[in-house]
Formats: sequence, C-alpha cells, structure tokens
Amino acid sequence: MRIEKKSVLLVLEGTYPFNGGGVSTWAHILCNRVSTIDYKLYSINSDFEDKPRYELSDNISQVIQVPLWTPDEPYDYRSYGEEYYKTVGKKEWTTGAVVRREFVPLFKRLLTVIYSEQQDMKELDAIFKALWLYFEHYDYKETMRNAYVWITYRDTVSKLIVGERNPDASLIDLTIGLRWIYRFLIPLAIVNVPKVDIAHLTLSGFAVIPALIAHYKYGTKIMLTEHGVFIRERLLAINNSEYPFFLKNLLIRFSEAMARLVYYKSEKIISVNKFNKKWEIRYGADPKKIQVIYNGIDTDLFSPMPKPEHLANIPTVVAAARIFELKDIITMIRSCAVVKKEIPSVQYLIYGDDHAVPAYTEECLALIQELGLEDNFKLMGPRQDPHHIFPEGDISILTSISEGFPYTVLESMSCGVPVVATDVGGVNEALGEGCGYACKPKDADEIGARVIELLINDDLREFMSQNARRRVLENFTINKFISQYEEVYETVNRGVSQENYELDKVFV
Repeated sequence: MRIEKKSVLLVLEGTYPFNGGGVSTWAHILCNRVSTIDYKLYSINSDFEDKPRYELSDNISQVIQVPLWTPDEPYDYRSYGEEYYKTVGKKEWTTGAVVRREFVPLFKRLLTVIYSEQQDMKELDAIFKALWLYFEHYDYKETMRNAYVWITYRDTVSKLIVGERNPDASLIDLTIGLRWIYRFLIPLAIVNVPKVDIAHLTLSGFAVIPALIAHYKYGTKIMLTEHGVFIRERLLAINNSEYPFFLKNLLIRFSEAMARLVYYKSEKIISVNKFNKKWEIRYGADPKKIQVIYNGIDTDLFSPMPKPEHLANIPTVVAAARIFELKDIITMIRSCAVVKKEIPSVQYLIYGDDHAVPAYTEECLALIQELGLEDNFKLMGPRQDPHHIFPEGDISILTSISEGFPYTVLESMSCGVPVVATDVGGVNEALGEGCGYACKPKDADEIGARVIELLINDDLREFMSQNARRRVLENFTINKFISQYEEVYETVNRGVSQENYELDKVFV
C-alpha cells in the first residue's frame, strides 16, 4: 500500500541549494535522508542563480527561487504560476486611489509596530495577513512605488523617530530605508506559494513571509530550525557597519520585529544548540516550544585517514571556512603569526570560497603579506571532497565570531582530528571534554597558544583524536539526527490549529 508523503516547504535564504555553507549541508542531508517527506524548496537569494550547486534528491519535487536584490523584480526573471491576465489586471487595478485607501493604512500600521518599544505580535500578524490579502489583488511594484507610499513613509517615520537618541535623517537615508523595506517585503508579491502541510523555516527573519502566506492561505503549520541566531548575527553586523544611526535603527527594529514574529508563529522551534535558547526566549519564544536537535554527520564518510604523504612531516592546521567577516579569518591569520614564532614550518591550509566577499579576501591577503606569512598561511579555494580536508591536518581550526552548531567541528572530530575553535554558539557543546579547545573569540594569542600546544604534543593530540571520534559516534550520527526530525515533523503535523483559516476576502 502506497503511503502518501507529507509535504514541507523548506524556506531558505542565501543557502541551499544554490550556495554552500553549514545550513546548506544541513538542508542537503535533511532532503536526502528524510524519505517520508516531499520537500519543496523556497530559496531566497540576493541574485538570480542559474543552477543548483548540489545534486538534488528525488525527495525534492519543486524549487522556487526568489531573488531580492536584482535590478528587476523576481517575476521579471521567472513565472510564479500566476495567470497572465491576472498579472496584467493587477497593474491596472492598482490605482492611486486604491493604494491610498487600502494599502497606506496598512503600511502606516506596519511602521508603527516596527518603531514601537513594545512590538505587538498579534497586531503584526494581522498586518501581514491583511498585506497578503491586498497583494492577492494588487501589484507589488505599482503599490510600493506610488507617491502616497513615499509620503506616508516619510511623514510617519519622521514622527516616530522624534525623541530618539539621534533622530536626524537625511533625504538619502530615508530613501535607502524605503528601498530596503521594498526589498525585504518582495516575497509578498509571490502569493502563489505551494499548498503544503508544514512550512519549515531555517532562520528567524524576513524569510518568514512565504510561510505566513501558506499559513494564511492553507492553514499550513510553521516550524523553525535556528542555526546561528538571526537577530544576534544581525546585531553584530549592523553595529559593525558604517551606516548612519537612522538606518542602523531601522534595520535593528525591523529585524527584531520579524524575529519576534517568527517565534510567535512557529509551533515548534528547533535549536541546533543550547546557546541559542537564551536569545530565542529573550525575543519572546515560548520555552515550551523549544527543542534542541544537534546536527548529525555521515561517520562512514568522515572517518580517520592517514595524513597525505606530502604533508607527513609538516605541522599542519586545516580549516573549512568561507572567507568572510563572520568567520573572522583575520584572527586566524594573526594566530598563525603567533604559532610561526614557535613552529616556523607551520602550514595553515584554508579551504573555502574566497570570492564571496572580495574586499574581505583582499584584506586577508594584505595581512598575510604584512605579517610575512606567504609560506605559512594559504587560501586553497573551495573543495568538493570535504571529507578529505580534515585528514590533511594534525589539527583543525575555527575562528568564527558567531556559529550555530558547526558541521566543520563535527566533521573534523569524526575524522579524528582535534579542534581549536572559538567559544561561540554550540562549539563547546560539540567539543565536550578532551576533543580540542574552545577559546575566546578574536583572541589570536590564546588561539595560537592552543595550536602550539597540540602541534608539539603528540600524546595529547592522539588522546584528543580518539576522544573526538568516539564523541561523534555516540552523539552526532546522521541516523539520530534524521530520526529526530522525522518525529518532529510528525508532531507538528498532528498539532491542532487554533485558528479559523476560512478567510473572508476582506481587507483588514
């Protein structure tokens, strides 16, 4: 007897299936191994991508791609299943009078919630439901580019920022702010989301919009897997940016509102580590909704191997890391300089995309040259066989300033390679006792000292190698990971919704 699969809309942003990284690894494993689910991918990207980076499983029946920052709108690149007559009709129906009467009040309410000190999630939920209903009938671009929207935005925000520590905003600041809002809300234009049983989010941010549409339209249940905490990483990035106060404030408030809304609407919140829970609860998540499921890996693929012959007598440190700010490669380079003073022949081999953020890569290369590390620290570029990266090293290294539950740490441990990492996210939970060292972020001296300690002490390194492999086999196998997600899907799908989804087509 053929059992009908349950359907899941897996909502991703900047990751699977078009880009690499830890979340993509997680998603690829999930979609390949959970055979009881029909996955439909909703991939939000910066630009339009021609083809997936990964070979997609038969468990994936559909891929929807929504580019946010392209010169044209997403529906200028591809069809989202809306009939042509309706697309044309929406543009004609979106008159100035309609925008002023139906949309402007909603937009004003949205801005008011964003800037409120006590952001009301019931109100924000109602606003997004009304926005969905509005865009079922009217055109997104014609609406957002209407003069009434600009006037409402300008006047409303000007009043709301009065009393802020630094309320001044230039015309260009206001313009950029509205452009950002325009881009963040673009998924509202894609009203034809698939009918699915569950919408599974992979971050607590603006990517919730397609899940909300499915929820309002079909009664779809929403769940979240939190990797690195979206709002924490947003705050780090915004505070380190050079944006003027008005734009920083807008980004923070809007990001906080969306994170709170995700926690409010999710029936289950899966955290990949215990560290995330305090951030989730701080932003309104019900602790009873939260469950920790650690990432799992293929321990047959990531297994101990002999060190390659050409590196056999060279003290070698390896890393698998995309070259960008969050991985803090600058501190990794500085740690190499510390190690070189004691071990002149040390080699740091860094595998990962070095074209993702060209300006940051140039900064790294300049520092390598400045510190005289051209023969010691090498950017090796991306590699398609990650299970062969870690056996090249005596130890591995991770210097991130934020993480969820990093696959690179588990993969290294599974290969029997001890880890020196920064104590962020779930790193300490992964390492446990005697598998490596967790160091203070951005502390190149401490990181370098731990690298030296492991490279010069063969017995300690062997002890940690055996501990690391054993810890992965006991706690972080792929079978355990998959069985836990299968159980969560079943639990969420069985949940009884409290809301009536027979919606009247009446604008709130």
